[in-house]
Amino acid sequence: MKKKELKEFLDLKVTEYNHPRFIESDPIQVPHQFSKKEDIEIAGFLTATISWGNRKSIITNANKMMLMLDHSPYDFVKNHESSDLEKLRYFVHRTFNEDDFIQFIKSLNHIYTNHNGLESVFSKHSERFSTQSAIHQFKRHFFEIEHLPRTQKHVSDPFRNSAAKRINMFLRWMVRNDNNGVDFGIWKSLSPSQLSCPLDVHSGNVARSLGLLKRPQNDAKGLDELDKALRKLDKNDPVKYDFALFGLGVFEGFSKP
Repeated sequence: MKKKELKEFLDLKVTEYNHPRFIESDPIQVPHQFSKKEDIEIAGFLTATISWGNRKSIITNANKMMLMLDHSPYDFVKNHESSDLEKLRYFVHRTFNEDDFIQFIKSLNHIYTNHNGLESVFSKHSERFSTQSAIHQFKRHFFEIEHLPRTQKHVSDPFRNSAAKRINMFLRWMVRNDNNGVDFGIWKSLSPSQLSCPLDVHSGNVARSLGLLKRPQNDAKGLDELDKALRKLDKNDPVKYDFALFGLGVFEGFSKP
């Protein structure tokens, strides 16, 4: 397809999938249980962290996380005592286990206590058209307290050639605000123009079928290539096409028309 036709096709798919009914089958439903800003962002961050594998399992285990945090994630993060962390024992989602969960709570407490919260860290280190350096700096701050080395693998780093799919998805949730009721748009210090598309096997395969991506690997270099292609379609909100690419891949088993 020519650029104009491709944009029209993808814009239609964005309209189709960027709809409240999308929430019903997506992990974003977990942070949608909350109304307080800090609860939304902590629930979103933890949910995004375990968002790989079967979507039903992701949602089930993210809800289990919220139950273990007494459905008050911010209060638990800020005010827990060491004995409270024992309630997080026996949690597991694939390779993310109870020790990782406990470390995440400790590190989130550090972020809110010493770095003014998640939004502050990402906005401080973001660049004009990119949040990738901010993701790198966030990981550095997240693990600057005593931590288990094994837990570092659960926070991706673009500077180590990761596409950082889960964090980019989390940032989409927090920053985009198009009044369609899916993304939250509660982080006002960042702009959708700075965001990158969550690149995974589904969005990557669809992007290649449409000629938006040539690189075969879903890594940081592949993400940079996809970013540039999507910014040509909409420089102000390139990550909205995540809805189209993901929906075409997951729900439609898309092959090039």
